[in-house]
Amino acid sequence: MGGTEHLTVQREGATLVLTLNRPEAKNALSLPMLVGLYDGWLAADEDDTVRSVVLTGAGGCFCAGMDLKALAGKGMEGEQYRDRMAADPDLHWKAMLRHHRPRKPVIAAVEGHCVAGGTEILQGTDIRIAGASATFGLFEVKRGLFPIGGSTVRLPRQIARTHALEMLLTGRPYSAEEAAGIGLIGRVVPDGTALEQALAVAGQINACGPLAVEAVKASVYETAELTETEGLAAELKRGWPVFATDDAKEGARAFAEKRPPVYRRA
Repeated sequence: MGGTEHLTVQREGATLVLTLNRPEAKNALSLPMLVGLYDGWLAADEDDTVRSVVLTGAGGCFCAGMDLKALAGKGMEGEQYRDRMAADPDLHWKAMLRHHRPRKPVIAAVEGHCVAGGTEILQGTDIRIAGASATFGLFEVKRGLFPIGGSTVRLPRQIARTHALEMLLTGRPYSAEEAAGIGLIGRVVPDGTALEQALAVAGQINACGPLAVEAVKASVYETAELTETEGLAAELKRGWPVFATDDAKEGARAFAEKRPPVYRRA
């Protein structure tokens, strides 16, 4: 199934579950975790039986950001993965979804801390569900650092600029309720149920036509910075071929026959 000592990979039906698994360090990003994440995204992209991905963290925590001890020059666990970084110096940015966008929908299931690099990874996910006690924030400026995982670009495009700048410039923590209020996350659920709720959403996505789902996701991102006229043209180019697929025909038949559709990605 893949994974590393700091990143576990599991299948739940048609959903691939990637779990940041370094709870003793609040799932701070390590080299083994980054390698495992990148491999997980690739595995989801390449396996047509995977229709969605859930990203979560072990031990009641999502991710507390980069391992600052490593940043201070005290080394990083997983020396055996150094060759992977040497072969692909962009690997860590792809792992953090800065330079890679998975084909399949990615749902974040957040419990506990989701701060600094955790909030940066979050911005690369598509749907975000958090436990009531989850905490968010970009703390880099408080430490004299820069949130270089993409937040100065992505955050103002995902939430109102005034909220984005407040989060970026104050370095203060945000509760799950406040994060939902500004649009950073979509849903707040009882503590301990974020993964369950994320898997339920994934199940709803998995029941839909996979070619349609992937085309819709691609269209949303492709057209985000286009004018309305350009976006509508791009949408038509992306969406019209879906109507000619066997999946579309199966969807119509299933609707007429009042039965669940059986999609085959064709």
